[in-house]
Amino acid sequence: MAIPESQETIIPLIDSSETQPDDDTHLHHSLYRFENFLRLFGFCQYSFWSFSLSWLAFLLVGVALPMILIEIFQCANCDKYQIKSFELEILVCESLVAAVSLLCISHNLRKYGVRKFLFVDRYHGHMTQFHDEYMRKINGFFRLLLVWLLPCFLLKTAREITRVASVPQDSRWKSVAVVLAFLVSWMYSNVIFLSGSCLFNLVCNLQVIHLDNYGKLLEMDIDVSAYIEEHIRLTHYLSKISHRFRIYLLLQLLLVTASQFVVLLETTENSKLINLTNGGDFVVSSIVELVGIIICLQAAAKISRRAQGLASVTSRWHAMVTCSSGDPSQMGVDNDTENLETAYPAGSLPINYSETDLESIDYVPVPTNTQLASYMSLYHKREAFVTYMQSNPGGITIYGWRIDRALINTIFFVELSLVLFVLGKTITFTTK
Repeated sequence: MAIPESQETIIPLIDSSETQPDDDTHLHHSLYRFENFLRLFGFCQYSFWSFSLSWLAFLLVGVALPMILIEIFQCANCDKYQIKSFELEILVCESLVAAVSLLCISHNLRKYGVRKFLFVDRYHGHMTQFHDEYMRKINGFFRLLLVWLLPCFLLKTAREITRVASVPQDSRWKSVAVVLAFLVSWMYSNVIFLSGSCLFNLVCNLQVIHLDNYGKLLEMDIDVSAYIEEHIRLTHYLSKISHRFRIYLLLQLLLVTASQFVVLLETTENSKLINLTNGGDFVVSSIVELVGIIICLQAAAKISRRAQGLASVTSRWHAMVTCSSGDPSQMGVDNDTENLETAYPAGSLPINYSETDLESIDYVPVPTNTQLASYMSLYHKREAFVTYMQSNPGGITIYGWRIDRALINTIFFVELSLVLFVLGKTITFTTK
């Protein structure tokens, strides 16, 4: 069920008194710093000039510069240290995945803006606990990017230094300039690619905050319809995330798969020629691309699992409320309250002692038909709520395919089958 953004129902699950200007200022500062980082690498294409400058920088630094360096640094009889065809294939693969990331992310940011794109809206953003979680997740974006990018950068640096040191050059300063130019171009393209993956991970993790908080909302004494409306809001957000990232995820998966098959074909067909020096970029490029797609799949599977787990949370809540409320035929119910389950705690049933009863037998009043009907009405509301949750698991989807552990297992075995097929066509064994 879709909810127009301008007509979203405000559910009374949040206390507005928890708003603190200092927390909002800190969150705004985190978002401002985050947006500056995206603007630095060309994702914030809010105008024609920023759009043109972003793509011009990408074409010059990410594509033209490494192509010129490959041509300049080429030498005869240097196949032991570098192979031009290998370098060009790696450049094409890195440029394509980076271009997809830049295109898809910049389109969404231009259309929605950073705050709406991250779903850090005023409804959820003005709670103290969510302020802290939002800032923690945004800082986690930079940590995740650094953790995976730094080791790959060190590998790339070691490979470039080894290659340049092995190839004879007229000037040492020229070799240093070539290494620095290669590293700048590589860093620029791969930061763009991994930023797209980490940004998708950030969007999913921000929604995980609210999915984890949903269990706490069930402890609040409110009407069942409010829980349903809050779940509709959450599933609506997950549907938006799926819609905004489906092309990005699909293209990245296809491009990374194609890139890995190129690597597999080159390394198996040229097994006698390739070594760690001339084929080291294959290793670095493969690691970066696999890390990027794994980050996306892990984030999507995580949020899908949390969304599907809400059904078991509500089922457990329904069972606990029903069992703790006792038998409606043996308890008094207050007609002035809607929360009949907590009208009389367990072990405190009202018992009237009749003075005219000679045997002094305890008497428990039987609830009226109105009281029993009201109790059963609440029970059926909770039962309908549980049925609704079980029928609407939610999660991240790509054109209807929910990204969960089952789909990831399917992707893994399909990729494994294709790898074995390629190996069967390229590797042969002869017997004498």
